[in-house]
Amino acid sequence: MLVKVIQIFLAGCALVFLTSIYAHKIEPIWFEVKHIDITLPQLDRAFNGYRIVQISDLHAGDGTNRSQLEKVVAAVNAEHPDLVVITGDHVTRIPKQHLDLLDTLAKLQPRDRTISILGNHDVHNNLAPVRAAIEKAGITLLENSVYTLNRDKATLHIAGVGDVYFKQDKLDLVLAQLPATGAAIMLAHEPDFADKTAATGRFGLQLSGHSHGGQIRLPFFSGYVPTLAEKYPLGQYQVGNMVQYTNRGIGMVKLYARFNCRPEISVFNLVAS
Repeated sequence: MLVKVIQIFLAGCALVFLTSIYAHKIEPIWFEVKHIDITLPQLDRAFNGYRIVQISDLHAGDGTNRSQLEKVVAAVNAEHPDLVVITGDHVTRIPKQHLDLLDTLAKLQPRDRTISILGNHDVHNNLAPVRAAIEKAGITLLENSVYTLNRDKATLHIAGVGDVYFKQDKLDLVLAQLPATGAAIMLAHEPDFADKTAATGRFGLQLSGHSHGGQIRLPFFSGYVPTLAEKYPLGQYQVGNMVQYTNRGIGMVKLYARFNCRPEISVFNLVAS
């Protein structure tokens, strides 16, 4: 009997050890490329098949090293995107060696642009060097503003709000800049902002991050979900007439582990209704 108890104990210890190795060393670098078709209201047929690749929550330098970022960039480029969007939290903290990793993003090769917004970790400390690093990488940063894409006479509008957690979002300023015609997509780091976005009736899609999908998802535990990601923590939702999509992110925060929640690169194929 004692021998059997010892065997069970040792087997349990081995299982815990192997699970820990997997969650800390394997799954965090085993990213998934997800393809999603989105039918977008008001989308002109000139943009039918337009491909947007979303990455989010890089947390560069704080659990995400240069090698991993380079692999993510290569995977994004392999999807031949028309547009790349980064939905916040480029870094967790802002020592210079972390910010320097963002130069990797200059290697992204979309047909049109790379656009990003800020997340709560980006603005938590001194925001100026984060902005500078993003701009140095050749990325267009949207802060309560709109970037318009053109195909012949057709337009597609990409809007981005400031970080919602730190109350830097100004939806009224975005709406004041947004033309009355043409399909519109909102970038908002915190996914629960979708209720306000959808209520305007002007946006067909919101892309967000922030939640990391919970990072650790077990049968009776869906992981830690941060504030402003409780309603829409993971994947695709219908919010009124708008689609909300929450990306699981690339990086992590403490405990620096993932289980049943792989890092994600989202590839959206836009379909004209």
